[in-house]
Amino acid sequence: MKNQMTEISCRKSFRLKEFFFNILLLVSGIILFALPQPNFLTVNGVSFIAYFSLIPVFLLVRRASWKSVWLYGFLYGFCCYCLYAYWLAAFHPMGIAVISSMYGIYLMLAFPCLKAAFNLFPKNGWIIQWVVWCAYEYIKTCGFTGFHYGVTGYSQWQNSLLLQNADWGSVWGISAIITFPSAIIAQLIYEAGMKKSAEDEKSSFFTGIKQALFVHKIPCFIWIAVFVAALVYGAFARVDYSEAKKVKLALIQPNNDPWRGGVEAYSDNYEQLKKLSDEALTEDYGIQLVVWPETAFVPRIEYHYKYRQNREIFELVEKLLKYLDNENVPFLIGNDHAVLGYARNGKYEAIDYNSALLFTPKKNCIPPEPQKYMKMHLVPFTEYFPYEKLFPKLYELLLNGDTHMWEHGNTAVVFNAADIKFGVPICFEDTFGNIGRRFVKNGAEAFINISNDAWSNSLACQYQHLSMAVFRCVENRVPAARATASGQTSFIDPNGKVIAMAEPFQKAYLIGEIPVSPARRRTIYTCCGDFVGIIFALLGISFLIFGIIFRNHKREAL
Repeated sequence: MKNQMTEISCRKSFRLKEFFFNILLLVSGIILFALPQPNFLTVNGVSFIAYFSLIPVFLLVRRASWKSVWLYGFLYGFCCYCLYAYWLAAFHPMGIAVISSMYGIYLMLAFPCLKAAFNLFPKNGWIIQWVVWCAYEYIKTCGFTGFHYGVTGYSQWQNSLLLQNADWGSVWGISAIITFPSAIIAQLIYEAGMKKSAEDEKSSFFTGIKQALFVHKIPCFIWIAVFVAALVYGAFARVDYSEAKKVKLALIQPNNDPWRGGVEAYSDNYEQLKKLSDEALTEDYGIQLVVWPETAFVPRIEYHYKYRQNREIFELVEKLLKYLDNENVPFLIGNDHAVLGYARNGKYEAIDYNSALLFTPKKNCIPPEPQKYMKMHLVPFTEYFPYEKLFPKLYELLLNGDTHMWEHGNTAVVFNAADIKFGVPICFEDTFGNIGRRFVKNGAEAFINISNDAWSNSLACQYQHLSMAVFRCVENRVPAARATASGQTSFIDPNGKVIAMAEPFQKAYLIGEIPVSPARRRTIYTCCGDFVGIIFALLGISFLIFGIIFRNHKREAL
């Protein structure tokens, strides 16, 4: 009886140790997820950590039981995005709750797939786990809820050599390269631990590592060869634009959230934008285009000029248009554009679009007939929610929050002004490679991004956004200018290097040049898009399906 009680006590102690070790892996995995990316501790992120950040994840899914692995997945996803995207709470408490819960559910599904990969392929399951993770990172960016924030590859935004590989593989190729070490190291640790246990601790843990490394030497050599090849490619893939024609822009950073307040606040915002623009134009007479941020001028310019439903707003709009018409350079302005039509609720009313309007003096200012681009990919839940009939209570809750629901545009409009053709991805849009690619395929020679991240009041948020924007330049080998409400207002060259940046959270303007190269080569990414991500998605799904079929067939044969 005493021996039995001792045995039960030992089992409980063992299970408790196992549980606490799993929790340790979970917590370390959450921390390692956030540190490589721009975060609240360091806005540049600690990029080398990304090479090891998934070791706890790959170990945890193997150790966890089938009953608990989905729970660990939910906790991992939820806590990762609470720590990484904490700034969403500044927008609305529901923002951080929705995104974190959404990724909790995503990882709740991904963790069992990672565990299945190991169980279905006992010899090389770690390779399938790596493929499945790469597949997950691509799949999570697709569809209505697509969200690029947190993709591992973006941690390398300042790794100049590795970054150049984005012109063929986008962020997916880079993610694959830097997540592989986590998969192989987790496997070495797992095998060394198993061998040590089997031999009753007669051999050292490090001896087991060496033996496991010898077994998997070929995949290791292949990764080293690929990594070196990627660095060599990066050294020779840079574009020389020193002889290219340059276009000079003035980017205006008013350092405010334009949606705060009513007509009086809109008027103050306009005066601030005008003041900064005048200062920039006075400082440098060579400026060819002035850029104001996303919805920098909130009142609907064309709509209020035409329908004049509010006298104060009409007078403010008229004041703006007279100012633009008297200048000597075009202005690109973010605006809440609206047209009358039938909305999705069936009512005939003003339909809003988050838009970029291009005004050229003496041509299209009075009456206002600007060139227009309407944002195509709206931010889920805060700018667009297509399921109001299915989830009316949730939709009502979103409307009662600090949201601006818009309709989405359908055309990647390319503007032609100041001797340059450019696309205008609006805010969230420059986190998506396929959107930038659409602009370039339509003839864009540069990106001019207009953004408003001022609501976050977070430097980490603004740097996370910037870290993705640099990839869009390398993918298509075009430069970019970013005019933002509060930062990071900057110029980025075709090689993804930030060549100038305004001080964040300051009223400022930034004058700089972007190159225009008529002989710009078309990149593999421009031609083929996200083929690397798609391949990983197809391989990950196929491997799991094949493994399940093969396992069932083997059981039936027995």
